[in-house]
Amino acid sequence: MADLLDTIAEHWDKRASTFDDEVDHGLVAPAVRAAWTRRLSTWLPEPPARVADLGCGTGSLAVLLASCGYEVTACDISPEMVQRARDKAVAAGVVIEVKVADAASPQLDASSADVALVRHLAWTLPDPQAAIATWASLLEPHGRLVMVEGRWEAPVQAKGQPADVEHGHYTPVYRSLPWYGGVAADTLIPVLEQTFDHVDYHDLTTDDDLWGRAVSDERYAVVAHRPL
Repeated sequence: MADLLDTIAEHWDKRASTFDDEVDHGLVAPAVRAAWTRRLSTWLPEPPARVADLGCGTGSLAVLLASCGYEVTACDISPEMVQRARDKAVAAGVVIEVKVADAASPQLDASSADVALVRHLAWTLPDPQAAIATWASLLEPHGRLVMVEGRWEAPVQAKGQPADVEHGHYTPVYRSLPWYGGVAADTLIPVLEQTFDHVDYHDLTTDDDLWGRAVSDERYAVVAHRPL
């Protein structure tokens, strides 16, 4: 498992310098930033709720939420991503605790967050169902897990096709990632319902401002609520 996680961290270290070039990652465009602010305000309790941003990447959502008054703790497996998130927080004048940690096991105390937030993360995890159980343990009894997910890549290629053509740095490990390429809502929601009291589904496919462009693949958010 350690070798697998090292490979994943190395992949995201290599991606860090260009990660924010995608408009929904960097959130530089005002319309995109406003769209994420609007959506997050409907999914999260009012500030200053405590948010754990797991797999935070370069910290765009963490900084956005801290700017809105939330108390944010963030982590990512990639040291390069974490450094960029820290720099981004300093530039924005907000205080965020950002540390290097596997999002599936973020080294946070039980019941330490009102919200666990993950965006386009589940596909990178070797055991996403175990991660979801861990995330539930981080939440207060009234807490919620917010997952922004989708299915944006075709299923794993047919046998016989050369893996290195399609999977880049993930070639050595993609077969070890059960939700590689994204996870459909009809797969994720039943998993969440095993742990959470109820799950709200939000279709994001037609909200072009979130992505800075029109999309044709599956994009959605789920808000899973713990029992009171």
